[in-house]
Order: sequence, then C-alpha cells, then structure tokens
Amino acid sequence: MTPKALCPTASYSITIRLGVANRLGMLGAIATRIGEAGGDIGAVDIVEVQPDSLIRDLTVNCRDEHHGDLIVEVLHGLVGVEVINVSDLTFLAHLGGKIEIRNRIPVKTRNDLSRVYTPGVARICQAIAADPVKAYALTIKRNTVAVITDGSAVLGLGDLGPEAALPVMEGKAMLFKEFAGVDAWPLCLDGRDVEGLVAAIKAIAPGFGGINLEDIAAPRCFEIEERLKQELDIPVMHDDQHGTAVVVLAAVLNALKLTGRTIGEIRVVVNGIGAAGTAIAKMLMNAGVTHLIGCDKHGILNRDQLDNLPPHQRWIAENSNPENRVGGQREALLGADVLIGVSGPGTIKPEYLAGMRPDAMVFAMANPTPEIFPEDAHVYARIVATGRSDFPNQINNVLVFPGIFRGALDCRASEINEAMKLAAARAIAEIIPAHELRDDYIIPSVFNRKVAPAVAEAVIQAAYETGVARRERRSLDLERV
Repeated sequence: MTPKALCPTASYSITIRLGVANRLGMLGAIATRIGEAGGDIGAVDIVEVQPDSLIRDLTVNCRDEHHGDLIVEVLHGLVGVEVINVSDLTFLAHLGGKIEIRNRIPVKTRNDLSRVYTPGVARICQAIAADPVKAYALTIKRNTVAVITDGSAVLGLGDLGPEAALPVMEGKAMLFKEFAGVDAWPLCLDGRDVEGLVAAIKAIAPGFGGINLEDIAAPRCFEIEERLKQELDIPVMHDDQHGTAVVVLAAVLNALKLTGRTIGEIRVVVNGIGAAGTAIAKMLMNAGVTHLIGCDKHGILNRDQLDNLPPHQRWIAENSNPENRVGGQREALLGADVLIGVSGPGTIKPEYLAGMRPDAMVFAMANPTPEIFPEDAHVYARIVATGRSDFPNQINNVLVFPGIFRGALDCRASEINEAMKLAAARAIAEIIPAHELRDDYIIPSVFNRKVAPAVAEAVIQAAYETGVARRERRSLDLERV
C-alpha cells in the first residue's frame, strides 16, 4: 500500500488539455494510463467537439512536480492523444497575487470626492490630530493587522528571503479576511538586524490595530516580539510561537477528556525547542503541566548543560525536566503520556514510542513530512495528530490567529496576554461537544465557522478580566446589537 505521505494531493494538481481522437474507449484508455501512473483524476471536462476529435481538460492530483511530469509523459505515448497544454493549478491560483484592495465607499461624483479626499478629509485629519484615539473610529486602523516577516524561516523551507515569503503572507492575509473579517496587509522586510527590524515595525505601526509576526527565525524572533510588546501599545503576536501553542493546548485538552487524564498528572515530551516548541512548552506549563521534558537534536535539555544553551532553551532546561534526565528521544519518552513534535521529518523512530504509557498521544507536526507517520505511531499510540490536512486531527494555526486578533481588535486590547491565549485554547477545545469527541476528532475543522467567533468572544472576556481592554464594554455590546 502506498504510504499516505506519497499519495496525490491537491497542492500538486495539474490540468492537462488533451486533443483526443473521437472514438470509443479513448477516455477509458487515458484514465487507465493515469491510474497506472499513480495519478488521481478529479474533473473531466469537454472543451470542444469536432467530428473526428475532442478537446478535453483533465484535472489530476499528483504526488509532486516530478510525478506530474511522469503522468504527462505517459500520455504523450498514447496513440490518438495529443498533449496540448499543462497548467499547474497552484501556480495559477497565485498568478497576479491572491489579494487586492477594494473601496468600501463608491467615488462617482464630485461630492463623493470632496468627502473622501480633499477638502473634506482635512477635517478628519484635524480631528485625529486633536484626539489620536479617533483613528480607531475614523480610519481602517480598527480592523487592520500587519502580517510581517523577514523571510528567514518560511514554512519548513528555511531562509528564502522577503520576496519568496510574500506568497505565505498573502495567504495569511486571505485567512484573516475569510475567517474573521480582518483586513490584513502582507509586509516583507529586507533585513536581519533586530534593531533595524524593530525600528521598521514601530515606524509603520500607527496605521495598524495589531501586528502578526510570521516566519522569523529563532532566536531573533523572541527578541523582536518581546521588544515590540514592550514598545508598542497594540497587540503583537508571533503566530509561529503562540498560534501553534494555543491549538496544541486545545488538542491536548480534548485528548485528556478521551483518555481520562488530568493536565496536572500527564508527562509531556516536546521534541524540537525552537520558536514553536518553546512557546508550546511554556503554554502547557502555564495550563498546569508539571512534568515536561524538552529535546533538541542533541537530546534531552537538562540543567547540566545550561552554559551551552541559547536563552530560550536555557529557560526550558531550568524550568522543566524535574528528574534532570539525560539521553535522547527514547530516554525522554519513557513513561510519557504525550509527545509533541515540532522538529523535522522522521526524527522519531517507531520503537521510541514503545516506552510511552498506554493510551499515549503523539502530535507529529513537522510539515510536510511529520516526525513519524500516523500508521507507524498508531502501533503504540491511541491518539495521533499531525500538521497535515490529509490526516485526521490537523493541528493548524488557522484555528487561532483570526479569532484571537478579531477579539483583540474589537475590545481594543493593548496586548495579547497569557490569559487571552489560554482562553482561546479552551474555546477551541469546547467547540467539539464531549459526546462527539473521538480519537480521530479532537480538534475542530479549520472550516468550522463557529471557531473564530468563539475564540474572539473568549479573548475579549479575558482581556476585560485582565485589564488590557481599552474600549468600554458597553460600547462593544451596543455595536453588536
């Protein structure tokens, strides 16, 4: 059986335009060749009909680009078939960019122009100059987030630079709008110096209601976020850290319900102590986990190696691993209930899981290839999650950042604090009623439209309780009537 990791996927889908001889059996022959080559046929459309020929478009999901080339080559060799054109649907989706700006108000007359621009706009400028808070009521600031990167840690691809990061930031902006109605702008900055990046972000901050940091490499990402949180009065969140941590906690909370455990009794191993791993570890400990071990590529972080660790890993070594264990992943997993992987492909061998407790939980979230594939993890683990959409229990930040910023913007929060993140995690977990939880359904679908509003409301409540909401609650409630 072909492993799921090698199965065709929509992210590598192509449309092949074929000229086909108009005789019986041709479509069957084409489908057979594609099937034998491992392709997954989706749509089949007739473009043009002639007495002796047809033009057909076939949409085919492939495993990767090389596999797509192989399928096309197979069709080239079929008698009565001409390959006219091949289109990569993912590239077509990005052609010309994925987002655009649209006006909310029409400009069709001189009167319209005089209100939205000069001379009428001068009165708005003066009103804001006299009372800067009015920018939230009279400009786009109240509903805007800057999605900012330096391109140094793009997805799982590494340092690709700001231009190559732009498609990801565009996609993020799309998701903000689609799931929470937030207007987000992708901003890719050309620089690696912490001081320069902080200065640039502070300089553009007046036009935004929040800052979403994205794909910035560790350890630089920690300092940049911390500096901005201290020096700006709008919410700042590095989603690779905190969005991931929130959705992991939500999944853990529901997995605990299924396995009859409490968060204070479980033993957790976090494999990969970079940006996401550090935030996950801290959030789990803030939520009540008392026994957590962090591992990097060299093995277990412990208190005997503090002088050799970067600051974010040193904090984990100082505040976790109560038994001060040493060794590698196998030793870390002895007696563990939960493994959370945010490292790299294939870094967890199936036999490492043999020492875990019964009803173990494995979250293998490296993308696109997880630390261990579900079919191997299930030999020892009851609940398995990944970061992929083609396996059950997808751990995806889309469940977090739209709602968390929607809530922060609505109550005009000065920051996104730990209480707000914990509230977001619990809200996501509670979307699934207890009677609907299953081993393969511990986290809501990213397309569940209840998630973002529930997260926003929980975040707002926590913001008011912790005193960081700056908008009167009554004003917010009246707006929603």
